[in-house]
Amino acid sequence: MAFTGTAAEEVLVPLARATSLLLEGLSVLTVLAGLVAISRDALPQLGRRLPQRPSIQARLSFGSWLALALEFQLGADIVSTTVSPSKAHLIQLGVVAVIRTFLNLFLGREIEAEQRQEEASERQRDQSYRRGGP
Repeated sequence: MAFTGTAAEEVLVPLARATSLLLEGLSVLTVLAGLVAISRDALPQLGRRLPQRPSIQARLSFGSWLALALEFQLGADIVSTTVSPSKAHLIQLGVVAVIRTFLNLFLGREIEAEQRQEEASERQRDQSYRRGGP
């Protein structure tokens, strides 16, 4: 049984809308999960004086969660644009893609810098240990 154009649309449009809604929901849940994850890590420090700025690890962790949320949002926008390719949807898709690209680029740079800094600290501790001092 072959689908006609109209019959295919009757199946695909509701499926695409449901998929887009699911992906948008996953995006929101991902941001919430990231917030919970970094909050859980920060709870043991509540009794201490709060630092002037957030830790690099917290920023990198939350940035990773945001990058994942943007992936879901991008997927939702792609699906939405597939069934109704309006100018507004195309602009929204382009904006999310640009934000996601820049976030991933800068997050990747920060992770690399953090790893280099951690490796340098490790080498310094090893050298200090070999010399017999703290």
